[in-house]
Amino acid sequence: MKRNSVVTQTLFTIAGSDPSGGAGIQADLKTMTSLGVYAAAAITCLTVQNSRGIQEIHPLPPVFVRDQIKAVLEDHHVTHIKIGMTGTMEIIEALGKLLESFPGVVIYDPVLASTTGQSLLQNKGIPVLKETLLRRVTILTPNIGELEQLTGNTINSTKEALKNAELLLEDFPLLLAVVVKGGHLESGTDIIQDFLVQRGGRLHESKRRRHKSCNLHGTGCTYASALASYLCLGRDMVAAFQGAGDYMDRIIQAGSQDCLVKSGNNGPLSHYRLTG
Repeated sequence: MKRNSVVTQTLFTIAGSDPSGGAGIQADLKTMTSLGVYAAAAITCLTVQNSRGIQEIHPLPPVFVRDQIKAVLEDHHVTHIKIGMTGTMEIIEALGKLLESFPGVVIYDPVLASTTGQSLLQNKGIPVLKETLLRRVTILTPNIGELEQLTGNTINSTKEALKNAELLLEDFPLLLAVVVKGGHLESGTDIIQDFLVQRGGRLHESKRRRHKSCNLHGTGCTYASALASYLCLGRDMVAAFQGAGDYMDRIIQAGSQDCLVKSGNNGPLSHYRLTG
């Protein structure tokens, strides 16, 4: 280390690749950079996808995923890791084992299905996910469908969603908080309500207006990456949660009039319009 240099933290994202740039690793890097943190990335899966959906998924060999991660952890000052799409049980197992010794914060956006409904976790890996990776996670950011899959319960109301988040906190001792994203639960309302559920019954709410936009591809990845970025920048959990909601409000507004895809529907968020 050079004399008088300042140690700079690295925020590390582990996720799948989206060649259209709207979600996955690409969305993570754009979000983190726009918020002023240095981002490193390890790819778990290659995909063929665009605004119309996912056509193909090619998980990388677990050993190769592991070696990508080890290379960064051995070289950078990584304090926070954000995980998205994992792909297979074998990759999940490799991640769980590798992160056993990681001392920092792990934010996991459990990307179990795309917005078009396609499963992004092959070979029915939920039991393996619970037995390995979830035991090392600090913060979970599921949407309602993902929360249902993780708990095995059907969720029809906000009250039920919050109860199921509490069940996850009971099951996993290292889990400090679950962010319940309400965008899909009450889709007909003008207000989106997100909730930060913490241990000890602590509950915080974030509200934002539901903006009409055809460009919402990658919202889940972007939200989790914004949360991770604010945590990496030193905000406490509640402030990071509120900041992530504000970031989503601003980015959806900023790109609502853009037309980046030929179909005019399900276009990506316009990360390039925001800085900080």
